[in-house]
Amino acid sequence: MKLAARVGQVTPSLTLAISAQAKAMKAEGIDVCSFSAGEPDFDTPDHIKAAAKKALDEGKTKYGPAAGDPQLRAAIAAKLQTENQLDYQAENTIVTNGGKHSLYNLMVALLDPGDEVIIPAPYWLSYPEMVKLAEGTPKIVDTTAENGYKLTPQQLRDACTPKTRLLVLNSPSNPTGMVYTPQELRAIAEVVVERDILVVSDEIYEKIIYDDAEQVSIGSLSPEIFARTIISNGFAKAYSMTGWRLGFLAGPLELIKAVSTLQSHSTSNVCTFAQYGAIAALEGSQDCVEEMRQAFAKRRTYILDRLKAIPGLTCPEPKGAFYVFPNISQTGMKSLDFCKALLDRENVATIPGIAFGADDCIRLSYATDLPTIEKGMDRLERFVRSHL
Repeated sequence: MKLAARVGQVTPSLTLAISAQAKAMKAEGIDVCSFSAGEPDFDTPDHIKAAAKKALDEGKTKYGPAAGDPQLRAAIAAKLQTENQLDYQAENTIVTNGGKHSLYNLMVALLDPGDEVIIPAPYWLSYPEMVKLAEGTPKIVDTTAENGYKLTPQQLRDACTPKTRLLVLNSPSNPTGMVYTPQELRAIAEVVVERDILVVSDEIYEKIIYDDAEQVSIGSLSPEIFARTIISNGFAKAYSMTGWRLGFLAGPLELIKAVSTLQSHSTSNVCTFAQYGAIAALEGSQDCVEEMRQAFAKRRTYILDRLKAIPGLTCPEPKGAFYVFPNISQTGMKSLDFCKALLDRENVATIPGIAFGADDCIRLSYATDLPTIEKGMDRLERFVRSHL
């Protein structure tokens, strides 16, 4: 069967593939320590589930507006105004089937064939693939561990061409956990304004930050950068709602209307009763978010201490999200071979850095319980020592 050429340009998700392999091994009774999944191991908070159940009982099971329930869109706008200092109204938002869907919709609505999208590497693996599916051209800009895996203003300036349409900014970052400082964001914003491009700020991990890190939305820094900013976010990470498939996009009205039109012909509305859970997430107590963040912080401290004690591995300290991104180059192995051998020999599932544009690194998620982390780090250390 002949398939569309665009499908052949896209690489299947390595994160989902390895997670699936790890789950299959567990189903066979194998004791697998999985660091692969990018989702919290906590259950969705009870008050959020209760709101969705109540909506079901009240018959909230019919079609809704393609752009999302008006009450949820208003709640999202209020959150962006109060928490992020972004002056969006409800009409500037759209509810999507997860944060990933918000970004895909954006690329399809915004890009023409040949438009360039600047993506700093390491990057979340779906960014380049979405750009390709929208017939745009991903332009990868490599960053370094020495610079905290952050794009510099000069790198952005040098990467811009007359075809540049968009910069993808992810802070806190998947896979590195880095967080841009307010000063670094101001410098990036100056170049965005200077070159008159757009920036999409993926803020899905905004509530999971540590130590002295400060979460600032780039669009809040000036009226000029606000006019060029698009926000992608969702409920999956902060509220442990990964399977609910609830995300949102916020930006200029013309863009949101275009995305709404696109969504009306593709998915229609997001699951109606699930949106009532999202309203409860935004308007209810945020204690659950802090409890999960504190648990992640303890795990982060432990896994970093263990990585520092393993000869041959180096790892920057993440300031957000729930990932570490150690460099494995001293083992003499590239990331895919390393991860396959680690899973086969020690039953430890990790994600190869090549999926994120960094073949000398691997990603470990500490969104799993501490006993699993402890056992998995013992196995990782044994594996690395055997290759030095």
